[in-house]
Amino acid sequence: MFATVAEQLLEHYRLHARALPWRQAWPDPYRVWLSEIMLQQTTVAAVIPRFERFVARWPSVEALAAAEDAEVMQEWAGLGYYARARNLIACARQVAARGGFPDSEEALRRLPGIGAYTAAAIAAIAFGRRTTVVDTNVERVVARLHALSEKTAIREAAEALTPERAGDFAQAMMDLGATICRPKEPQCGRCPLSGHCRARALGTPDAFPARRAKKPRPRRFGTAWWTERNGAVWLVRRRAEGMLGGMAALPGPDWTDAPSHGPAAARVHHVFTHFALELAVCIAPEPQGEGWWQPIDRLDEAGLPTLYRRAAEAMLAPRTALAA
Repeated sequence: MFATVAEQLLEHYRLHARALPWRQAWPDPYRVWLSEIMLQQTTVAAVIPRFERFVARWPSVEALAAAEDAEVMQEWAGLGYYARARNLIACARQVAARGGFPDSEEALRRLPGIGAYTAAAIAAIAFGRRTTVVDTNVERVVARLHALSEKTAIREAAEALTPERAGDFAQAMMDLGATICRPKEPQCGRCPLSGHCRARALGTPDAFPARRAKKPRPRRFGTAWWTERNGAVWLVRRRAEGMLGGMAALPGPDWTDAPSHGPAAARVHHVFTHFALELAVCIAPEPQGEGWWQPIDRLDEAGLPTLYRRAAEAMLAPRTALAA
């Protein structure tokens, strides 16, 4: 059964693979690595234009390694999960120093920002290693195929399914999970593996894998200072460590668990992975901290992360409405 499943899926992939800019007949480890880092917690649709812009600016790992930190952070703005960008820079410099990417899963895991899944994906796709690649899409496909819910059992079943062509197989599984074996309303009638699928035979594909109860997100509160002068706003760069580390931002104190009750010119609600933030944007007559004056008509060039971009938009919205 396992060989039949792999063969059927690989044939389906040959005919229906998504055309993605990081997929090439002869995979480039740099592009594979970069795409896998960008795709963490970010959709394919959002990543494609950003990936293309990134590789146009830094076409090799050596070029990226030589870039200024601030330039890379600026280019990453809007993709979120900014620790990825900091690790990206550190990893690029290590890889450039050693003369290229290592080709084993074990060695890849020793590089900054590369965990178990990413190491397996790079080893399989870029170097043809037989590794088992399990992301959320693959986990869902395997769970439904065998009617499983327990992670260890899903992992073992995925290992048993993986053929020698592990790179193509991993991408085929990812495509299947993204386009057909979707979290909701799976398109079982289009699935090349439907004849093998136990969840479909049970009539309950949506039940696999079992959904885990979500914990409520705690709330945090922050203040950002808006100081405007001669058509420019004062920006700072956040310290390298911590949330949004190294990113351009409006100045302000550390976020806390206690709400601020003072007057605010605008309030922005933003959801991070582990908490929700309410940011009060307040007028400050004088610049706070070390920073620079950014022309308001060139704010899009500052590399503001989504939180502070939304704060700026909230402050500028009234005048934008008046100008319309």
